[in-house]
Amino acid sequence: MKPSIRVLVLAGALAAAVPAVHTQQIPFEDVVRNLRNPDPKVRMSALQLLREASYFEAVKPIAPLVNDAVEQIQLEAIAAERSFYLVEDVPAKRKVGFVVEVRSKSVAQHAFEEGPLVAWPRPVPPELVDSLIKALDDEDQPVRHEAVYTLGIVGRAPLTDAQSTELIKALDHYDPSIRTAAARVIGRLQVKSAARTLMKAINDSNPQVRYASMRALGELKDESAVPALTEQLKYYGKGEGAWSALDALARIGHPSSVPVFKSRLNDKDEFIRKAAAEGLARAGDSSELTMLQAGASSDPSPMTRAAMTFAMQKLGQNYLARLVDFLTTSRLVAQVQGYLLELGPEIVPHLMPRLQEPDADVRTHVVEVLGALGDASTVPALGPLTKDRDRGVVTAANQAMDRIKMRN
Repeated sequence: MKPSIRVLVLAGALAAAVPAVHTQQIPFEDVVRNLRNPDPKVRMSALQLLREASYFEAVKPIAPLVNDAVEQIQLEAIAAERSFYLVEDVPAKRKVGFVVEVRSKSVAQHAFEEGPLVAWPRPVPPELVDSLIKALDDEDQPVRHEAVYTLGIVGRAPLTDAQSTELIKALDHYDPSIRTAAARVIGRLQVKSAARTLMKAINDSNPQVRYASMRALGELKDESAVPALTEQLKYYGKGEGAWSALDALARIGHPSSVPVFKSRLNDKDEFIRKAAAEGLARAGDSSELTMLQAGASSDPSPMTRAAMTFAMQKLGQNYLARLVDFLTTSRLVAQVQGYLLELGPEIVPHLMPRLQEPDADVRTHVVEVLGALGDASTVPALGPLTKDRDRGVVTAANQAMDRIKMRN
């Protein structure tokens, strides 16, 4: 039986069918039917009702409106689809102190940059992926931008061959911001067939496209790109270009790159030191354990200390507890959670004691990782935290258990 949507319909909303103010049950089918109404106001009202009702069943029928003729309806449709997957809403504005600031990045881009834990592991109908990819060629820049980053949030690997082909075409888009975003999304969604086009894109006329393409090759772990990335590192020498090349090499972790990692481990640039430490870890090279150990304690950059701590753990040293300690620093949370996810399910038993951590932020972020790495056997340990004294921990525990159930 399909649900009904209980709403307070205001005068003017769905005006074609509901002229008066009253509360009523609107059958789900009726609201979905209005998504095809020729009146843009009715389509918009139906979209907003479905988004507010949070009915996941609406994902498929909303998908065609991503390519609607009206820009505002397109943006509302993309936002609605994204809302069905986001664990929590990402506000369009943020408060710093007592001042509300408009974000410099779009909601979709900001959510994408929060990492994979921002989204539920829900199934994604191919119609939604197809509509978002089609919107990459939309004439309106805001639609293109929201669509590509929303694809990166809700999409799941592997894409179909046809979807991969269309997404790869976006690497040749006339808008450099879309070329950049496409490279980032290709890396996130593991579109392996994009490697050759990404290799060409590292010579793009736009620097951000070049940097994103290098990092995407790293995410794809394409070993054939190692010589070209090494050349790019030599060419740039320093700055974002050098860091992007070294970050890509570090993600690939090929043994041939070990001399490069070792040579940059004491670099002046904290981003370079971070990537060099990660590269040694993934290459499995223990020759610089002494330097990594010292850096994990004394490097002036918290970001680099976290990377060196991760490297020590990855190389077989008992540094997991120290790595988790970095979760007290808000700007390091995404980085450290990424390391924990990379270390994999085998660390789950060793994370359990941190559920008793006195710091509520640490409990929250450990619970989030357990939701991604754990299985049904993890749920009993999470249950007591649904009654934690901290509201954030309670929310995280409920979400972690939901994530495990969805994944299973």
